[in-house]
Amino acid sequence: MQLFYVPTISGAEVVLNETESKHAVRVLRLKENDDIELVDGKGGFYKAQIIDANPKKCELNIIDSQTEFGKKDFHLHIAIAPTKNIDRTEWFLEKCTEIGIDEITPILSEHSERKVIKPERLEKILVSAMKQSVKAYLPKLNELTKLPDVISQATETKKFIAHCNDGEKQHLKNSVKCGDNVLILIGPEGDFSTEEVKLAQENGFEAISLGNARLRTETAGVVACHIVNLAND
Repeated sequence: MQLFYVPTISGAEVVLNETESKHAVRVLRLKENDDIELVDGKGGFYKAQIIDANPKKCELNIIDSQTEFGKKDFHLHIAIAPTKNIDRTEWFLEKCTEIGIDEITPILSEHSERKVIKPERLEKILVSAMKQSVKAYLPKLNELTKLPDVISQATETKKFIAHCNDGEKQHLKNSVKCGDNVLILIGPEGDFSTEEVKLAQENGFEAISLGNARLRTETAGVVACHIVNLAND
């Protein structure tokens, strides 16, 4: 199944942007009267027919639509420190979108290795992964945010901080339940500082473990995402 992304769909006629038009007409060699499928990133899933196979502005006619396609009854938000090698952060975004995630916040913490990101590039990763995994919801990507601000602004009902410092911690699988709205903090390769963990706990975050192995940042993010989705399976 080949999906196309159109963020704004209103009415029966739609025009693909130049990138999507070129892919449809030049790469896939689609032509007039061929049927294709669209998502809008907001839960809308559409079937459409090509009425003008123009490689710069392919025009379509909507023939069927669904709302809230694949909607979940839980919300997963992961706030994670971008890795020094941005390819690893991109891998995290791709895999978590495929598994199922609603919101991502890149964070700045005391031991952060990367303090600048290019959100346009990361958005493209999210869109590609959404289409590849046949999802109709595009995860929300927030701006790079200081950890104390993420902690103070958190509104989720279940809030967790994953870290490798000493102290009593439950495994995430034993802490999250079906239907929970969850925020999980994942630190950089140097982990969160003891002061950061203390600040999070003072603000209602529960310290959790993701297992006995010491995981890379992006691996920890994917493992956390998988655990929450399994709890809701």
